[in-house]
Amino acid sequence: MVDADQTFVIVGGGLAGAKAAETLRTEGFTGRVILICDERDHPYERPPLSKGYLLGKEERDSVFVHEPAWYARNDIELHLGQTVDAIDRTAKTVRFGEDGTVVRYDKLLLATGAEPRRLDIPGTDLAGVHHLRRLAHAERLKHVLTNLGRDNGHLVIAGAGWIGLEVAAAAREYGAEVTVIEHGPTPLHGILGPELGGLFAELHREHGVRFHFGARLTEIVGQDGMVLAARTDDGEEHPAHDVLAAIGAAPRTHLAEAAGLEIAERAHGGGIVVDERLRTSDPDVYAAGDVASFHHALFETSLRVEHWANALNGGPAAARCMLGHEVTYDRVPYFFSDQYDLGMEYSGWAPPGTYDQVVIRGDAGKREFIAFWVKEGRVLAGMNVNVWDVTDKIQHLIRTKAQVNTESLADPHVPLDSLVS
Repeated sequence: MVDADQTFVIVGGGLAGAKAAETLRTEGFTGRVILICDERDHPYERPPLSKGYLLGKEERDSVFVHEPAWYARNDIELHLGQTVDAIDRTAKTVRFGEDGTVVRYDKLLLATGAEPRRLDIPGTDLAGVHHLRRLAHAERLKHVLTNLGRDNGHLVIAGAGWIGLEVAAAAREYGAEVTVIEHGPTPLHGILGPELGGLFAELHREHGVRFHFGARLTEIVGQDGMVLAARTDDGEEHPAHDVLAAIGAAPRTHLAEAAGLEIAERAHGGGIVVDERLRTSDPDVYAAGDVASFHHALFETSLRVEHWANALNGGPAAARCMLGHEVTYDRVPYFFSDQYDLGMEYSGWAPPGTYDQVVIRGDAGKREFIAFWVKEGRVLAGMNVNVWDVTDKIQHLIRTKAQVNTESLADPHVPLDSLVS
């Protein structure tokens, strides 16, 4: 039973935390809502950091979830630049790291997100080594790309995942020289497999990006604190003025671990284990967004999803569950990317080894198509490239688990709606 005397604490001021706070108020909760953010900026969305804001096409204010005055207007106690260093589950309290302030909670939501994985090689202390996760990172990187473009400078990117590729596209638009180092055989190999990863390699090569596959960075060479080159484990040396580490992100679980909450195995992406209602192993503690690991009944496996839509939907779902609503969180994973003139959306989950064929509907050569990852006639995932307003139909195919005729699936003249009765 929820009443006005209760206190709900949210640790983590990203999209998931901010949307959870918003949902508590829109659902009628009149108790205390405390939102603790370890950054000094108000809660913001992350996709613009590697897309529109990085390219200078979106203003800084556009990234924020709410205008600053919204929090006071909705009686949200917002603590910026504060960390939580301990949870006492017996006393039901959290302790601030800066001044030791202790706050009691009735329900606690952990939306602590993820942090960039670091390169463990010599030279990472040089001034020209960057990461991209926070607004401050994007501001710095935008300045770096501007200078590289002006001076025909070289950017080396470690990692050909979504962040690496989006920054590569931005850097080329600024005019910088770009080399991407990737240990896999194609970009995005662990997500799209070799069939579609190669398409992104071709896209970037057409725009002047150089790839070095099957290699890892072993050293960043510098002088007087500045980057000069990047060396790989196959003996190559690549000229560089700046290096971006884009080798993935790790869930920020240290607070949950110290509190004794169940943590998923790294093979399943790590993260705080939650049930279908986003409850942790403590029924009064919830987790949402990048840090949450949940068993997805549709895909029959544990998933930790780092994409924008998971934060957008997971925060509100957790808030409703904290209020006692009957909510099952089983959203189909979804993300999007914009690179040069290519826009895409991906729904589902189909890493290499989980599917037996990729079906293409449309013209992959013109980069106007939908790709479907299929196993035994069932659609596991779909990616629409420069084809729009089909996400709901793709997700319906995934959710139904219906066997479809792959020839019809590949035929643009057969409506997607007709493939499932």
